[in-house]
Amino acid sequence: MQTNDIKDDAIFSVVGVCGINGNLIARILADHSYTVRANDLADEDTCRFKNSLKDYPQIKVYHGEVPESFFEDTDYFILPKALIDNNSQLYQKVLKHNIEILTVEDIFRLFEPTHPVICITGTNGKTTTTNLLKHIVRLSGFNPCEHNLDGMQGNAGDIPALQSRLNGDVNILETGTFGYKGSLTKLAKDCHPDVGIITNITPDHLNEDSSFLDYARVKGELIELLENKMLIVNGDDPVIMGLIDKLGYNGEVISFGVDYNTGNVSDKTCVCGRSTRIQESISGVGIYECSCGIKYSKPDYLACNINQTHDTFTLRTPTDEFYQFHLGITGIHNIYNSIPTIIVANKVLGISFEDIQTNITTFTGVSGRMEKITSINGKDVMVDYAHNPAGIETVLKELKHAYSKVINVITTSSESGLQGDEEILNCACKYADIVIPASKNSYECSKLTIQNGNFTDKIVLPDSMPEGHKDGTLGATLNQVLAGFNKAITLDADLIVCTGEAAFKYKDDLVRCKISSKK
Repeated sequence: MQTNDIKDDAIFSVVGVCGINGNLIARILADHSYTVRANDLADEDTCRFKNSLKDYPQIKVYHGEVPESFFEDTDYFILPKALIDNNSQLYQKVLKHNIEILTVEDIFRLFEPTHPVICITGTNGKTTTTNLLKHIVRLSGFNPCEHNLDGMQGNAGDIPALQSRLNGDVNILETGTFGYKGSLTKLAKDCHPDVGIITNITPDHLNEDSSFLDYARVKGELIELLENKMLIVNGDDPVIMGLIDKLGYNGEVISFGVDYNTGNVSDKTCVCGRSTRIQESISGVGIYECSCGIKYSKPDYLACNINQTHDTFTLRTPTDEFYQFHLGITGIHNIYNSIPTIIVANKVLGISFEDIQTNITTFTGVSGRMEKITSINGKDVMVDYAHNPAGIETVLKELKHAYSKVINVITTSSESGLQGDEEILNCACKYADIVIPASKNSYECSKLTIQNGNFTDKIVLPDSMPEGHKDGTLGATLNQVLAGFNKAITLDADLIVCTGEAAFKYKDDLVRCKISSKK
């Protein structure tokens, strides 16, 4: 069956409209002007995503059991996969009435995206890059597709693929994964991407069964999905450029980079398996050359003449034109994040450099990224989502550029196990003045590090560490975060930066500590 096989006056009944897929499918059908009736067992007060339906008054929602009227004149039923797999009574009843049942896979097949789809992946910077690009295009009169599901990041399951089929002018999708083979393909394939952005590839989400190269190859799945299309990549990252070469990519490659040298030299595993020396601009990227032949070359778009506060730069284009940009956010990493957004806005969407120059200045950042939440006892307090060594290094380097004494409260439990926790701790100790563990794993790792006589002048343990373990990607409980933060409050510093997902989740509780400390 094709879309043109569906009659214009077809009636669709969607079951599970308070869930993710049911909600998005109902809206896609309404966007295509079909008559849509929807149902969910949840009542109106407990319907999780009811706010996303406010702009769809044409969708009639019934709460409770599926009304009998649904079976009288419905042409197609949309049922959750679980009801089909479990051979539920509702599923059997729909079959008895000889009503055709459609699944999410049918929706993917029947309704393809009709506007440009940009998929953004990489280890660091995806969220900022995604949101900055949306900011620029909105101010330029474009309407990005949005899933509008309260509390959902939109980077999992069928959300990206369904979101790409909603009404809008452009679809800008953050497509990150946990590093399992095939996971990026599964997430992005049904989005039918036209353009891909790869920010960087550094170690993250590693476990005893996977290596850094395994993880890098997962990111490389986006390269394969964009065969004969367009890739916009960090040309300062040898792993990205090595993957493009190794996979024999056929398509347009546009590289970007920065003219900035930290003076640091590091080693990074090349896709050939050898170690590559890098003169770093930020952690894991810079000027490089591997004995396998992968070698740095000046990128197509180069940020140069970077100012001391790292928020103004000149962009050199492939045609040797020069444009100055001033950001509303700071940091070399954010200059990296901004360049691909400028490229997409100009080259893909046709927005003038002059308009981009104006629009980019008003973007003030993403919640949870170097976000100042309060001041307490004479110290600024920030939260940052950084949860791997490269992210920690980048954030702390930039903050040390602005603050003389920095305390880092670590709320992560690494996806890579205790070895990952040790790498995060070592990185934090290298760049922060004081490091306080505020998760069970970081606490145990810190105790062992102190016992071995390392970083004894940097690590300060909380007075106690409450019980509690990693829950999914959340590395610490509220009580653990507060144990670390309350210790930090008592120490001398200019800034307390709490890093990790838990820091971001419990940031309102950290603000309340300010009130408590004054009593």
